[in-house]
Amino acid sequence: MDADPNALPGGRARAALQYLAEELVEDRDSIEINARTSRNRVSLELSVAPGDMGRVIGRKGRTAQAVRAVVRAAGALDELDIYVDIVD
Repeated sequence: MDADPNALPGGRARAALQYLAEELVEDRDSIEINARTSRNRVSLELSVAPGDMGRVIGRKGRTAQAVRAVVRAAGALDELDIYVDIVD
């Protein structure tokens, strides 16, 4: 049984990032999200397959900006400052 995503660091934000990434990419099995925490700040690192990187970033980074905005809003519900980093 999978752990409750709300119990993990940045729970709602992490769940939102997972959902958005799954909807954007073709290779869902390659999605990896790592969290680092410090006080009320959580850094979420999103890693996807190289072929899906363009889908996640989008033209001129617009998709990435939108993903970051939604994830930050989800983090605000838990009173956390969320930063999303898309890594290769």
